[in-house]
Amino acid sequence: MEAAPVLQGRKHERDRLDQALRRVRSGESAVLVLRGEAGVGKTTLLDHVESQAARCRVARITGVESELDLPFAALHQLCAPMLASAGTLPPPQQHALDVTFGHAGGAAPDRLVLGLAVLGLFAEAAAEQPLVCLIDDAQWLDTASRQVLGFVARRLLGESVLLVFAIREPNPDTLLAGLPALAVGGLDDADARALLTAATPGLLDARVLDRIVAETRGNPLALLELSRSGRAELLGGFALPAVGADALQDRYEQRVRALPGPTRRLLLLAAADPTGDATLLWRAAQGIGLGPQMAAPAQEAQLVEIGRSVRFRHPLVRTAAYTAGSVEERRAVHHALAAALDGGNDRQRRVWHLAAAAAGPDDGLAAELADVARGVESRGGIAAAAALLRRSAELTTDPRLGAERTLSAARAHLDAGDFASTLGLLARAEACAVDELQVARIDLLRGLTDRAAHSGREAPAALLRAARRLQSLDGRLARHTFLDAWGAALVAGGLAFLESDLAAVSVAAREAPPAPGETTAADHLLDGLAALITEGAAAAHPILREAVTGFVDDDVPRAQWLHCGVLVANAALSLWDYDRWEAANARHVELARAGGALAPLANALNVRRVIALWRGDVAHARELGTEEATVKQVTGTRRASYGDLFLLAYQGHAEEALPLLAKAAEEAAARGEGLGLYFTDRATALLHLGLGHYAEAAAAAGRAATGDLGPFTAQALPDLIEAAVRSGAIPVAEAALVRLGAYTAGSDQDWATGLRARSRALLSSGEEADRSYAEAVDRLGRTRLTFELARTRLVYGEWLRRGRRRSDARRHLKQAFEEFTRMGADGFAERARHELLATGEKVRKRTADTVGELTPQEEHIARMAKCGRTNAEIGAELYISARTVEWHLSRVFGKLGISSRKELRHTLIHPSNRTC
Repeated sequence: MEAAPVLQGRKHERDRLDQALRRVRSGESAVLVLRGEAGVGKTTLLDHVESQAARCRVARITGVESELDLPFAALHQLCAPMLASAGTLPPPQQHALDVTFGHAGGAAPDRLVLGLAVLGLFAEAAAEQPLVCLIDDAQWLDTASRQVLGFVARRLLGESVLLVFAIREPNPDTLLAGLPALAVGGLDDADARALLTAATPGLLDARVLDRIVAETRGNPLALLELSRSGRAELLGGFALPAVGADALQDRYEQRVRALPGPTRRLLLLAAADPTGDATLLWRAAQGIGLGPQMAAPAQEAQLVEIGRSVRFRHPLVRTAAYTAGSVEERRAVHHALAAALDGGNDRQRRVWHLAAAAAGPDDGLAAELADVARGVESRGGIAAAAALLRRSAELTTDPRLGAERTLSAARAHLDAGDFASTLGLLARAEACAVDELQVARIDLLRGLTDRAAHSGREAPAALLRAARRLQSLDGRLARHTFLDAWGAALVAGGLAFLESDLAAVSVAAREAPPAPGETTAADHLLDGLAALITEGAAAAHPILREAVTGFVDDDVPRAQWLHCGVLVANAALSLWDYDRWEAANARHVELARAGGALAPLANALNVRRVIALWRGDVAHARELGTEEATVKQVTGTRRASYGDLFLLAYQGHAEEALPLLAKAAEEAAARGEGLGLYFTDRATALLHLGLGHYAEAAAAAGRAATGDLGPFTAQALPDLIEAAVRSGAIPVAEAALVRLGAYTAGSDQDWATGLRARSRALLSSGEEADRSYAEAVDRLGRTRLTFELARTRLVYGEWLRRGRRRSDARRHLKQAFEEFTRMGADGFAERARHELLATGEKVRKRTADTVGELTPQEEHIARMAKCGRTNAEIGAELYISARTVEWHLSRVFGKLGISSRKELRHTLIHPSNRTC
């Protein structure tokens, strides 16, 4: 094959890549995604990086379209040469690599642990010399590999690793979205003319030259290919060869078809094998009577190079070689590859090639595909399992079994986040479903898909329909589906369709017959949540208390916890039981983390951040936000982060917060996520309350308190009461107090009685107000609800100051100011400061100190290091490498003016009520 072309022009691109190499050589890491159309020169730019990477270790792979459904295939190809360094990783990370790459048995590893293992492997490989990883045609990496490499790319910082992806555009993939990118366009006119002129001996027609440059938009591969196959037209100026990616593939296909038949079949065989393994190629070729001499014409035509591995001139050549083969020829080469593969070590690839070779239904092969799918899924290859199950269903003759396998494939695609494929398979399953149970399960999967994809208003309707259908078919599954429908209706909130909103789902659930067998905690949970909406808090609380106790105190199966965890936390919130709320959520987070259940973990962390904020631990809420963002990146979860919204409200910077809150509300509405709208309204109300903008706060709180979203509506009422009283809307406040009384009816929890007393005090005067404020301070002082206690002291202090009891007012206002300042609730702190000034107290504005210069992640790492955690332990918890932890600590030491961990132990990091 001809030598790699010398770069023509490309100064900007070369400068960016050379700068990245310099950063890596200086001890930092860098990531760059090259994006551009086929043939624009991305591969040549990767060649440039490789040529400049002197004294660096280079690992280079190319994605192959036919390998899209093989889990971790690309990751294994990239990591295999580095696995000798895996022995230095923590045992859980070593095990994750061994299971993923098939070197050990066991359950699928936590995807976050696997990502951290690859990050650590790269860091160890770069310990002796910088590591440069080049990934060409990244659009064809299997989903599992892209997820892990995207995770790693977002966490590289101080490891001396350069990661460069080349991805063909246009491309809908989001797993690499947000990474530093470099758009690679065509050459400018001067460079394009120079390249075409140099590649085309003879005098070019000037008009044709100008038109070719314009129509190719400077695409180098198009220019070079035209110089080869369209030379006569170019020189004569009497015709204009076709240009563009499709035209290039057509040209390559014409060149392939012009080859001798045996050579063309050898190219087809090479194109059908995604590994590029020359030994496998020759073994398979021998099986169909092809020898090494057949490769000569293709190599002379510079279409392929076969040495220790097989390398096509360009991915378009591989595609052309495959599409040039007839259906029968493709089946023959896949059969030859299957025969050449080891049925033990390469069972998955062998079965996949057999499936590609199948001419019609084959129940034996279908069963083997389903069996392989189970093994692949157990190792975390959900996307590959989905593809295997889909093909298994296509080869199955029995209609019932075929529909079952189609449903299994749809569920696997749903778990893999491929919602379009899920819906397509459900349509196919619907056409061949043989009984009502299968039809009901189709409705169930449709609803779950809509909930996962959009959090929208369609999901409750589909899930409610499925639950009703299942009642006479599978009572236990029906009740689980009613819980799914209740949760989906809660998320849809006020945007749900009337016939499937929270009230409609609750009525249907209350009318549903009990499931056969013993009553479970999940049964109590469904009955209690439904009763909360249909009959009110007084009727629901005893049932919900039994449900929460059953989940928190008894041995409930892990799968049920993961299924119901968020709803259990909501039940505890309905009871105004902070300790049970926190305990239920902590158990949910623990089980989701331990099992690598990332979708439930994203939801559980969302709740956990709100819990941390309500106890005034803003620093911990920020730290959890790092983990939540990581999980959402991996899973593609798009639901609003409620912790982020409340953090904006706490910080009290209206000019920054209001546009972000408005954008969050717009996105939630587009998703059909009414609960997201509730949280943006609630956060907006808190923001304005802190700033003393009471009319605006009343409007936002009024929207949040509209309708009935159970515990969430109840939580908005105290905000509405305060804002309405302060803005003079007394009737609104009085009506809200009546509603709050109904939501807290029968509850003796200090949280409920404290907020009820505070709200009553705001609407009272004289001794009654004084007693109610004092009761609220006493009740909330017994809880861990630091934020609510500080708010109560603030309004009490304001009332005392207006009653000219300045000394009493100072005491409460000072405590409120100190708490708000400690937790970073700047808006409320400023409101308390102004009130203190009015009492005659001298109060300084909060100023940033040295610790304030630390980023949230630096602050978190510093506190963990102060508690004696090792770099490896910190990295494992934060999903970064130990070397990145070391890099962060060096920055922390510089900012704090210290030089060691020993000095860090005696340095104030952040006042917090949490210990190590």
